[in-house]
Amino acid sequence: MLQDARSIRYYQRITDALVDHWNQGYRTDELRLYLEGYITALRHSDAIEPYLINRLEQEARRYLLDTSNFAVPQPQPDLDFF
Repeated sequence: MLQDARSIRYYQRITDALVDHWNQGYRTDELRLYLEGYITALRHSDAIEPYLINRLEQEARRYLLDTSNFAVPQPQPDLDFF
């Protein structure tokens, strides 16, 4: 679980971007590449501590592997038409 405020903000940015990319038609392999690039950029920029980046990467991978995060809710039919 992330507890550092900066790493939480990065996590939110990553997950929001992953969902946006998914909605634009990108799929899991492409999202995985995006995530790897984002994490690599964080490592090179020294934005947060390395152990926080590792934890952030684990959480973001867990988010990416959970298919319910990318499910599009289907509208319920309105049965109240009488």
